[in-house]
Amino acid sequence: MRVVHNSLHVQVADTLRQEIFAGTLAPGSFVDEVALCERLEISRTPLREALKVLTAEGLVRHEPRRGCFVNEVTERDLDEIFPVIALLEGRCAHEAALRASDADLMALEGLHDKLRKAARDKRIVDYYDANYAIHEAIITLADNRWLAQVIAGLRKILKLARLQQLHAPGRLEQSLSEHLAVFAALKARDAEGADAAMRTHLTRQREALRELARQQNRKLA
Repeated sequence: MRVVHNSLHVQVADTLRQEIFAGTLAPGSFVDEVALCERLEISRTPLREALKVLTAEGLVRHEPRRGCFVNEVTERDLDEIFPVIALLEGRCAHEAALRASDADLMALEGLHDKLRKAARDKRIVDYYDANYAIHEAIITLADNRWLAQVIAGLRKILKLARLQQLHAPGRLEQSLSEHLAVFAALKARDAEGADAAMRTHLTRQREALRELARQQNRKLA
């Protein structure tokens, strides 16, 4: 696959980022520069510039005299990231409650209808899609580029972990209930309530992931 772009290193960074998120470049794996240059039909210079971008994003790390490796997300990382993203997305919900128009809320109603149907039919992939769209919509409604920028950076790190919190027992129904609580607060223009409900939603995501990790450890014991 030959990569061609005016800003070649940007295109290469996009390609590698997608491969990391897809698991093609697995967490902890060595980034083989020679093999990548051959596969992408590029020189070392744009590849190394791309790796600098991914290092700044926290997706890869550079080890002196060893090269680059795809980063791994630890349980400690999750413990540290989730409280931060909960605060940030809570603030987005707060600001969205103050700014959302009636038309905005109608559009959100449509997304929540998709969420309800996916939960009812146990279609987890569709639920994730609707869930993501709702979070993005609330961030957009907050209209705070600094919040959006920091949240996007943290989401990239969380994406490395390939999280599947909806597989925890009862989590699908619980998640739907949490989303509906956030939406109810938005419709009521209750900024504080929306903030609190969103923080609860993100905090419970972390709790569900801990429960999944405990279940996996018990199976391995």
